[in-house]
Amino acid sequence: MLRTMTVAAVASLAALGLTGVADAATVNYVALGDSYSSGVGAGSYLDSSSCKRSANAYPELYTKASGASLSFQACSGAKTSDVLNNQVGALSSSTTLVSISVGGNDAGFSSVMEDCILGGDSGCKTAVTNAETYVNNTLPGLLDNVYSTIRSKAPNAEVVVLGYPHFYKIGGSCSVGLSDTSRGYINGGADALDTVIKREANAAGFTFADVRSVFTGHEICSGSAWLHSVTYPVDESYHPTATGQSSGYYATFKSAI
Repeated sequence: MLRTMTVAAVASLAALGLTGVADAATVNYVALGDSYSSGVGAGSYLDSSSCKRSANAYPELYTKASGASLSFQACSGAKTSDVLNNQVGALSSSTTLVSISVGGNDAGFSSVMEDCILGGDSGCKTAVTNAETYVNNTLPGLLDNVYSTIRSKAPNAEVVVLGYPHFYKIGGSCSVGLSDTSRGYINGGADALDTVIKREANAAGFTFADVRSVFTGHEICSGSAWLHSVTYPVDESYHPTATGQSSGYYATFKSAI
């Protein structure tokens, strides 16, 4: 929709013989959110900050392909409170496109994975169940606050909310590590998170971009993974690779706008 509107604007201005068409058509894009939007795990980091913003992250890929003007605010580890306190200041009435992924850190994703690795199936089930309770009861209000703030600060922007993939292929190629039972719990937790994010994004009038289908066949244990398993640096574990950003997140984002 954004692309269609931009093309129509260019055509109208050209028909009127106005100059400065290229400037008028510039997409003012602000990328908000957590590590899945900053590009942790995709390498080629743009600075030495702990945000780990990657040149291979989908906001950068979109900007390079479209010529958009990018304010890259997404940061590793960001929760909804971090988006509100540190990122939304980049928004304004001139912002025409916003992307965001957030919620996983609020739900304690890192702790869940640690509990699943160390606690066996029983510990994993308890950790995921506790996270799902938080996602269903507390996260909706936090997301609503973020989404309403985005709309108030960027009233003219198209907003795309991206979700999270399944992490594991059940019955896949992995012969060590978590059991398929625990892997199933983790995938179920991702489903619970995406369900809430989609519902609240739609209620705000935003577009939800679901990455689960495009990552199907490319989960950990698939033999063609677009996600890191446990790796070094440890903070890149369970995050998209450069291919996961380009073929997964960027492809999904591009088709959503």
